[in-house]
Amino acid sequence: MKSALCFLAVIFSSICFAQKEFQPKGSTINETVDGDLDGDKIPEKAIVYNIPTGKYSGDIREIQILKKINGKWIILEKSRNAIYRSDEGGMMGDPYQNTTIENGILNITHYGGSSWKWGGTDKYRFQNGHFELIGISSENGKPDEYWTTVDFNLSTGKLVFDKEVTNTKEYGKSKNEIFIKKGLKIHLQNRHQEKQREILLPKTKEKVYL
Repeated sequence: MKSALCFLAVIFSSICFAQKEFQPKGSTINETVDGDLDGDKIPEKAIVYNIPTGKYSGDIREIQILKKINGKWIILEKSRNAIYRSDEGGMMGDPYQNTTIENGILNITHYGGSSWKWGGTDKYRFQNGHFELIGISSENGKPDEYWTTVDFNLSTGKLVFDKEVTNTKEYGKSKNEIFIKKGLKIHLQNRHQEKQREILLPKTKEKVYL
């Protein structure tokens, strides 16, 4: 029992050291998630930090992906562009929901808005030396008006768009379209760095924002 407790203490101290070593100044830890992200069957560690700033009313978010090599933690990748600030969720407040690791995929989920709501999940895979965005599932709309869902597989380029309209007098008929859009290179570093990316669907003439 004593040796088991010592072993756990060593692991805990190692984790704490990894967090403190790379933790941005003045930040607090929002969430920590463990899981294998590079296929070597050894769990990586994803840590989300809240970073207060005097420039904005909300906290900046930094996500760090840590990997342990030869007993030492290193930063595999980090970004302040993948997670929205705490004041970017509208009337619903903080839009950040959670980060999960499932089957080697890093998932980051947001939801925000008021009566009109928006949200979705970004899916990243570690490939070509960094975390590339391979999938986006999103939704937005308002009950009794319309609800739009988008499922975009960036690996294949297949984008599935569906708009279910309740208020047909105001918004017309429901619409759906499958469109192939290849060549987008989005990753953890530039996810929200640029202005919103826009895709105009040729059939329905609807605009999809990424």
